[in-house]
Amino acid sequence: MSDAIFTLSAEVRTDAGKGASRRLRHEDKVPAIIYGGSKAPVSITLEHSKLLKAQSFEAFYSHILTIKVGKEDVKAIVKAMQRHPYKPKIMHVDFQRVEAGHELNTVVPVHFVNEEAAVKKGGVVVHAANEIEISCLPKDLPEFIEVNMSDVEVGAHLHLSDLKAPKGVTFVQLAKGHDLAVVSVNKPAGKAADAEETETAE
Repeated sequence: MSDAIFTLSAEVRTDAGKGASRRLRHEDKVPAIIYGGSKAPVSITLEHSKLLKAQSFEAFYSHILTIKVGKEDVKAIVKAMQRHPYKPKIMHVDFQRVEAGHELNTVVPVHFVNEEAAVKKGGVVVHAANEIEISCLPKDLPEFIEVNMSDVEVGAHLHLSDLKAPKGVTFVQLAKGHDLAVVSVNKPAGKAADAEETETAE
């Protein structure tokens, strides 16, 4: 994937308020803000067409981006993105600064691999989570968390505690004592019903 996807050019925004944001959107620009770290928040504008293209890649949301603001290159991650309710239009973006040596909290997608193995065993794969909140240093930020389904038996449930976190990565909810479900391999509805009927007959 081209590194250009993770590099955005921005301009400092001085006008504030709904009217100013509305004018920017008419000019095919997106109002945004960069906050966090040891510096003050900075209001910026981005080219909508370039942002729309970049955000179509899943990795955009779990990658450290470079935002060129004047002569400064700011390292940041996407924290929130406001979209138009029905148009393919981005209304506003919140970016959080990333500083080396300082932990960051973000969410990364889950990639389930070898699901066909569970299906061949007669199971139905049900995703309970498509992303996981993590904490790590910027250098350890993974693009995604991989869950291998090849050895998962029918009737089994995988939780956060069953997953192996990448080096330097902590699952935030698990650290808080919440062992959330991630995926399960269920029996097909018909087979489950048949089994219940058999037990009742016996």
